[in-house]
Parts: sequence; C-alpha cells; structure tokens
Amino acid sequence: MANITLGGTPIETSGSLPKVGDQAPDFNLTVSDLSSQKLSDLKGHKILLNIFPSVDTGVCAQSAREFNKKASKMENTKVLCISRDLPFAQARFCAAEGLDNVMMLSDFKDGSFGKNYGLEITSGGFAGLHSRCVIALNENGIVTYTEQVPEIGEEPNYEASLQALANE
Repeated sequence: MANITLGGTPIETSGSLPKVGDQAPDFNLTVSDLSSQKLSDLKGHKILLNIFPSVDTGVCAQSAREFNKKASKMENTKVLCISRDLPFAQARFCAAEGLDNVMMLSDFKDGSFGKNYGLEITSGGFAGLHSRCVIALNENGIVTYTEQVPEIGEEPNYEASLQALANE
C-alpha cells in the first residue's frame, strides 16, 4: 500500500504499483464509444499509462494536455489516460481541449484496473478513485518506469516518464 496525501491529509492506496521489470497486468477498460480496450491489444507499442482521479480536476486535466503535446512527437508510442470518469465525460474533455494524441480509458464499470494495479485510493474523500500515477511499458508490456505521485494535487514527472519510453 502506498501512503500518499490529498491536500496534505494522509490517504492510502490498495497496494503497490507493478515493479520495474514486471509484466504489466492485462486490463479491459472502456473507450468513449463504450467499446473495450485491452492492454494486450496494444502489444508492439510503447505505452504510457497516465492514471489520475478525475479529468474534471485541474492537475488531472493538465497531465492529459501535457502528455498529449509531448507524446505526439514520440514514435510507436500510445498514451493511455485512465480514470474512473464516465467515458462520456472523458470524450467531452478531449473534444473541448482538442486532445487527439491520447486515448482516454475508463475503469468505471468495476474498478478492477485500480485494484489490479494497486493504485485504488482506499481512504479519504477520494476513496474508490485512482491515485495519480505514471507507468511506462515497453513494446512487450514490461514495466520500465513507475511513479506514484506522493501528493494528489501535484503533477507527475513528465520528463522522467517520457525519458523512460525514449530509452527503450
């Protein structure tokens, strides 16, 4: 379990992120058109998982914008923005922001992604949502970088996560 904070108040997650060198667990998340997206369907691509509580908060929205801008310059790379938001809210956000280099995926149905990846918040006002994390995967789905952001209100380390993808 990770000990993180929300506005300086300690909260906990359900477990720990996958370790560097581990095979990332497969998942089945919902796309804005209500179709399913599995990690295994993206094999052969470098993957950046940008995980956050809700696209309707400033820091979460900023991380989606920032990765959209920076990842568009990277070859063979997919950025997946994952939250518990409804797919309709995610689609509305991307349309309003003009984001087309990220794929928004929702864990709204059962929260299994958050549980399987050990990042579901289990206490405090955001209980049931995802903590702010970044996970980079190589073309074979092996974890090459993780970051559990210690304070929900802070942005992830964009450069370190993108560098992990570039080094693969």
